[in-house]
Amino acid sequence: MGKGRSIDWNQELRGAREPSGKRLFSFAVIADTHVNEHEERSASPFETNARANGRARYAFAALAALDPVPEFVVHLGDIVHPMPGLPVYAEAARRFKELSASLRVPLHLVPGNHDVGDKAVDWMPADIVTSDYVSQYCATFGRDYYAFDCGPLRGIAIDAQLLNSGLPQEAEQRAWLEAEFAANAGRRIFVFIHYPPYVLKPEERSTYDNIDQPARQWLLELLRDNRAEAMFAGHVHNFWYDVHGGTELYLLPSTAFLRHDYSEFYRINPGNEFGRGDVGKFGYSVVDVHERGHVMRLVRTDGRTLPPKATYTPRRTPPPANVKNAPFTGVGVELRHPWAEILDIPSTGGVQEFGRKPARNDYPVMALWEMGARLLKVPDHDITQGAVRERMKLMQAVGHRFIATSFGVPRDEFVAALNDAREVLDAVEINVSRAALEREAARLAAFREKASVPLYWAKLRMHEDARYDGQHVSHFIKTGLTPPELDTAEAVMEAAGVRTLFDGVVVRIDREIDLLAIAPGLAQFAERTGLAVLGAIKLTDASIARCRDDDVDTARLAAEALLAARLSPRVRYVFDTFMDVDRGYFPRNGFIDRMFNPRPALRAYAAMAHLLGRDNSVTVEPAVREGTAQRVRFCVSGAPHFLVSGMDRASAGALAREAGAGEVLDLCTGEFTAPEAGSGETKHGVWVLTNVANFS
Repeated sequence: MGKGRSIDWNQELRGAREPSGKRLFSFAVIADTHVNEHEERSASPFETNARANGRARYAFAALAALDPVPEFVVHLGDIVHPMPGLPVYAEAARRFKELSASLRVPLHLVPGNHDVGDKAVDWMPADIVTSDYVSQYCATFGRDYYAFDCGPLRGIAIDAQLLNSGLPQEAEQRAWLEAEFAANAGRRIFVFIHYPPYVLKPEERSTYDNIDQPARQWLLELLRDNRAEAMFAGHVHNFWYDVHGGTELYLLPSTAFLRHDYSEFYRINPGNEFGRGDVGKFGYSVVDVHERGHVMRLVRTDGRTLPPKATYTPRRTPPPANVKNAPFTGVGVELRHPWAEILDIPSTGGVQEFGRKPARNDYPVMALWEMGARLLKVPDHDITQGAVRERMKLMQAVGHRFIATSFGVPRDEFVAALNDAREVLDAVEINVSRAALEREAARLAAFREKASVPLYWAKLRMHEDARYDGQHVSHFIKTGLTPPELDTAEAVMEAAGVRTLFDGVVVRIDREIDLLAIAPGLAQFAERTGLAVLGAIKLTDASIARCRDDDVDTARLAAEALLAARLSPRVRYVFDTFMDVDRGYFPRNGFIDRMFNPRPALRAYAAMAHLLGRDNSVTVEPAVREGTAQRVRFCVSGAPHFLVSGMDRASAGALAREAGAGEVLDLCTGEFTAPEAGSGETKHGVWVLTNVANFS
């Protein structure tokens, strides 16, 4: 083995912000419901806004049905859509109270700009916050700033619109807030506010979406000096995460509509109403409070509505995941696309006209967290870019683990960057041909000594491996050993004098390869040689010009990979790729589409990871095939299950009844159903039959 930091794949490498101790309780956070004065129409010209009431009613009904029951719910503002100067404000408020009445736990409200007026700016023609509007809010909804207790948690609600307003209430809130923090020194403080202090960085200029100076700096110093644990904000209707001092900052999505100026993040048409109706990003959050630390879990509502007086039927799904407390599955994804990209959002004359506003696209992070994927493969230049490297540090702190891939031996600038983030990388994948191994041995040894990080060899397949037909030149770059080449891999490395420099090898697993059939061989190689194996699962078609877009098959492959990873703690798998490649070469679907919304493979991964949990006693039997159908028997803590694919829902249901299954988990949707449910459906899918009784 090499001299670098070795990896025990069984060990949970806990990040600095991962929770510990038992879960004490949960609470929920909802934002920007924008309830209208009418049930099915809005003063907004967008049809999406007219559905806000039904969407809020659905979200509150879902919150009311949560199990376990949250201790309380916080609303982060923009409770209603009409501004406070409009005569219909009171009717919208009445409707909000009516549709949120399904809650049976305390509802803590935070005022938003639609509730008390916009922050004080010279360029906004809408209602600006006034003392009268604040008084109206208090008479309608209750206090605009206050504190409350729940176990060790001290919740503090802030009226963000008062900041920089010059109103008498601003000074009163400031004095109260400073005294509140001082009186609760040492307690776990969670802050709830409408406007976020900033969207990209603390020193950014004023925009419609942040708190202006000088109050921004004052508030951030208050959070830092008093070590607030978390702050939750709304207003921007988009997901975003950062850490300031020791405070975790969350921007949460809306249940009503997307702030579609941020659709600039997409590389494709933004869809419904220019992105405003991008329902895949609507939702609320559940926060688990542990003895030490917390976990924020996003729940996508997908724009679902509930009509007045309709009965809410809960969707039976595994609990939403977050990478902070998700099990390390040993299955990750390759981030070919930028995942921490900063863009200038152009002003288009809606809520922003003067200048651009920079923002980071955290939608890939949102999807990775919801998927529970800890292991991430990135290009080596990610760590040499300062802003991306800082994001890698934050992601490592919440539980992500990175492998960097490099062509040849990384350059000195990579080593210098790695010295700034020593614990970020688990390993470096070195892509080099067999012929170049001996030539690069000295440089590999020098790099290994300086970097002190495990190295994996990914065989770069060159002319000696190419198959020419006499007419075409091969431009199709391929890396990784083939499974049969494992038989001679150790000897090849010994002959090149690099065996002691590498801790593992990369094996290329093309789409057509039966993963569960080769997985035992990979495990045996790892145990025999002591070399770790990274299985690079390719989602591409064999042709450079055909798109591989079979989402159901990718969901099946994701589920099989999670099973295969349980065969050995020294064999891990990485899917290529996380996000769709919809242009260029080898187009293929991944786990999220180009709007960063989940594909079935993401839901299959999350559901399967929940089912397997942290149980290391999972056993997997060889697959049984009957025509196009496949059945894989596996046991979790002794309980038998079947992973079923290649058949329609009716056939899967019949098999579930014959097997005496407890439930059927639809991996493409992440929903549980009874064995007899959905028997009329003919759609092909991927299912897990849980706790089967009658099949050996």
